[in-house]
Amino acid sequence: MSNGAFDFKLFIKESKDVLTNPKSYFSTMKTSGGMTEPLIKAVLYGAIAGAFAFIWSLFHIGAVSSIMAFMWYTIAAIVGLFIGAVILMVISSICKGSTDFEANARVIAAVMVVLPVSALLGFTSWINIYFGAIVSLVINIFSLWLLYKGLVEALKSKPELTKTVTFVLAAVIVLFMLFGLGAKKRADKFMNEFKSSDLKEMMTDIDKE
Repeated sequence: MSNGAFDFKLFIKESKDVLTNPKSYFSTMKTSGGMTEPLIKAVLYGAIAGAFAFIWSLFHIGAVSSIMAFMWYTIAAIVGLFIGAVILMVISSICKGSTDFEANARVIAAVMVVLPVSALLGFTSWINIYFGAIVSLVINIFSLWLLYKGLVEALKSKPELTKTVTFVLAAVIVLFMLFGLGAKKRADKFMNEFKSSDLKEMMTDIDKE
């Protein structure tokens, strides 16, 4: 892609390449050329993810409702591009890779291809909280694997050091998922008990009347 005109067909091809052959994609990925391309990618991935979230919201699936789902994903993708690039710069520095902001931003923009996939599968948590958690975990680990490929192939970080850092991050993701499930389970239990107690009080008041 060039800064003069955004090639949508190439965008689709690159998206497929990231998902199916990340090693090849990142090894030949341009790490310079301006921030326009990664920014457009982030906006498109966010907008597509937002469209899926909007569709699910019509069926009352998901925490964000109606058009806000579309707007939230798009804005989050733009903000996430810059914050993600800074975080990746730190990781790349630890792993002896490139600390160029644009190069790291381009890797983050490419990895954002998982946003539409994650949003598309957002209904899984509505089916079952544990099923949804497993799907989310798989997507997060896959994203981490893509970042690993981006670090090693595009940012030229040390493979062994990068692998160690990746395993540490994967462990952190798993721990957060377990803590999140525990917190969600306790919150659901509290709400069920609260609703049950509130219902009993209402029935008692009706009986007294």
